[in-house]
Amino acid sequence: MLTLGIESSCDETSVSVTNGRKVLSNVVSSSVHLHKKYGGVVPEIASRFHVEYIIEVLEKALRSSGKSLKDVRLVAVTNGPGLVGALLTGISVAKSISYSIDRPLIGVNHILAHLYSSFLNEEPPEFPFVGLVVSGGHTALFYCEDTGSQRLLGSTQDDAVGEAYDKVAKILGLGYPGGPVIDRLAKKAFGESAIPFPKSYLGKGSLDFSFSGVKTAVLYYVHNLRQRKHELGKKEIQDICYSFQEAALDALVDKVIKAAEMTGSKRIVVGGGVAANSRLREKMAELASFSSMKIHFPELKYCMDNAAMIGYLGETLYKKGSRSGLYLSAEPNLEIINVK
Repeated sequence: MLTLGIESSCDETSVSVTNGRKVLSNVVSSSVHLHKKYGGVVPEIASRFHVEYIIEVLEKALRSSGKSLKDVRLVAVTNGPGLVGALLTGISVAKSISYSIDRPLIGVNHILAHLYSSFLNEEPPEFPFVGLVVSGGHTALFYCEDTGSQRLLGSTQDDAVGEAYDKVAKILGLGYPGGPVIDRLAKKAFGESAIPFPKSYLGKGSLDFSFSGVKTAVLYYVHNLRQRKHELGKKEIQDICYSFQEAALDALVDKVIKAAEMTGSKRIVVGGGVAANSRLREKMAELASFSSMKIHFPELKYCMDNAAMIGYLGETLYKKGSRSGLYLSAEPNLEIINVK
């Protein structure tokens, strides 16, 4: 079933053409360079970027796939969560296409698309599994019994882990986005001077997350250093990056282990932008090496926001009976509905 996928929830404009798990094209245009000087995504800038480039991205995706709109059998689009202006751009285009070619339309939850993005791999996961979504805006744990049948086990109560990376990078003057630069600098520290930043655990048995504490600990640590000297040295920055990353990722891995024990699952699936983090992949590989768990990560190109995951999940849910229509609207605070 040829599906046109559209993703515009934040700062990436993406359109794909998929057929089940087969990706015929997946074009992504990012506005991240426009947000760098502000240290984070500016919603108005992101929305205007989508308006300016979405038709060009659409045309390139169709051209790259060798297909045309008349070949499309389903239109899938992100309808939340995300920035309302950005979402509305993608939804408006999707509705227009759906109406003009008389094809069904389905809205897709952005978080769930990340959760199931590993199904685009050559060897997809098997059900059931514990799913971890880690990105700039979301950190959540799920127990998944089938595509679209998932139970939320825990989520962040404040900052998402990717958001914490961005804020720590801003504290250190490393620029935006923070994830890649902190990951790179942390490798240079070699763990020789680990700083005991806190790992937050919200009560016995809780699978919820909190990253505001470790971010604040970094802020005060850096403030105290700057009180004693004018400029942070290269090694000090590397040590801070290493220690922050270890604390943040250890909290993720610990909760994943606890979720696996509670559910009896032997499979872990990770998705979202932070799934591209090399140290997280190392830690998960270490977990798999001393346990019987099997770990699945999406390919790097499917970790970041992309339309291929939207197209795949939209088609899968459509075949299971899910439907939307031209009344579909943006839901910036769209929540996960537990489906058992």
